[in-house]
Amino acid sequence: MKKKICILGLGYIGLPTSAMFASHGHEVIGVDINNHVIDALNRGEIIIEEPYLDILVQAAVTSGNLRAYKEPKKADVFIIAVPTPLTKDLKADLAYVEKATETILPYLENGNIVVLESTSPTGTTKELIAPILEKSGLKIGEELFIGYSPERVLPGQILMELVNNNRIIGGINRKSAEMIRDVYKTFVKGEMYLTTATTAEMCKMMENTFRDVNIALANELAKICEEIGINAWEVRELANKHPRVDIHKPGPGVGGHCLAVDPWFIVDKAPEFAKIIKLSRVTNNSMPNHVFNRVEEILKDVQEEKKVTILGITYKPNIDDIRESPIIELIELLEERQYKISIVDPYINEFKYLQEDIKKAVRNSDLLVLAVNHDEFRAINFREIYKEMRSKIVLDTRNFFDESSIKKEGFSYHLLGKKSRQYSKSIENAMKEIAAAK
Repeated sequence: MKKKICILGLGYIGLPTSAMFASHGHEVIGVDINNHVIDALNRGEIIIEEPYLDILVQAAVTSGNLRAYKEPKKADVFIIAVPTPLTKDLKADLAYVEKATETILPYLENGNIVVLESTSPTGTTKELIAPILEKSGLKIGEELFIGYSPERVLPGQILMELVNNNRIIGGINRKSAEMIRDVYKTFVKGEMYLTTATTAEMCKMMENTFRDVNIALANELAKICEEIGINAWEVRELANKHPRVDIHKPGPGVGGHCLAVDPWFIVDKAPEFAKIIKLSRVTNNSMPNHVFNRVEEILKDVQEEKKVTILGITYKPNIDDIRESPIIELIELLEERQYKISIVDPYINEFKYLQEDIKKAVRNSDLLVLAVNHDEFRAINFREIYKEMRSKIVLDTRNFFDESSIKKEGFSYHLLGKKSRQYSKSIENAMKEIAAAK
């Protein structure tokens, strides 16, 4: 049955969700406070990078099923997909959620459905959304049906995963959950599991926290292996041969609006118990500084003004999203120490130090840092850039490049998670002496 759906927030989740509902025959009213977003959408254009989203949006707008506005309008379903950023004291800033909820009050009618999609701390639907919506005079759970249903999508695969991934539907009561499920059934092919809104909120946070904790374990392994002089990537590969072991990949830090943010919501709710979660956040937040220290160590003998070229600044490969990117912090650390900086990122159009031509970017550089493993960087011709660089050194934070190929071109190669230690060589020499004695 065709419905009128009002979606508040036309960002990385709200826009694809709007286009998906519109492409399945619903009349969708997209709402955003950004005039640039509204104008672009009404022209059938998008301002974010996501495979096939431009095609879906253009078709939805052309059909008349999708329009963007500055203010909400009457609808059957209201979906809130606005940001929930961190405050300076690492708590959830729910101002956007609160404002969006208050904004729809004048438009609510008996039988309406309100769904929160924004990643939010446990209790947000029940303790924040519901009391605001009660001001409408409608009885929650009987005349107005509300709940929480988080997305589970990967940037670069959002449209496919919106359709195929399983979905949790958390209602303020069972009737609300069932009605919300019927709305998403329009396009969701994955299983849908009904629960309470508060349980669904915790599920969303724990899904991201699980990954953050496991990445922290990998990053801790990388630091340990550097300390004792072995290769963390080899340890990971061999350990993962065990049928019940799956160590994640280390890297220069964790970014994005989910993994770098959501665990703090849990810590804030139960700080006396969330010890591992908090330590994992601290560990992952330490990685930009750890990479910076590796840079300092590698270039300690360079006397002239030091120049570093950074490959990639997004928070993960093959997307244009720099939200919470750890590479931004690395750049700030380099700036504080007066390093000259150049940046290459094929997914970013505007950023300080950005260069399109890698040969120009690396000119007179002392170090090339692979920070984000964009597929495009596979095509780098190290033979060509060799003559452009002052010091021929590469630091790979993702185990992305082939070490032997780079060394063959005359570069010195350094890897996050692997560092030669003097005493490890002493141990090796001792073992040789023992073998010789036998």
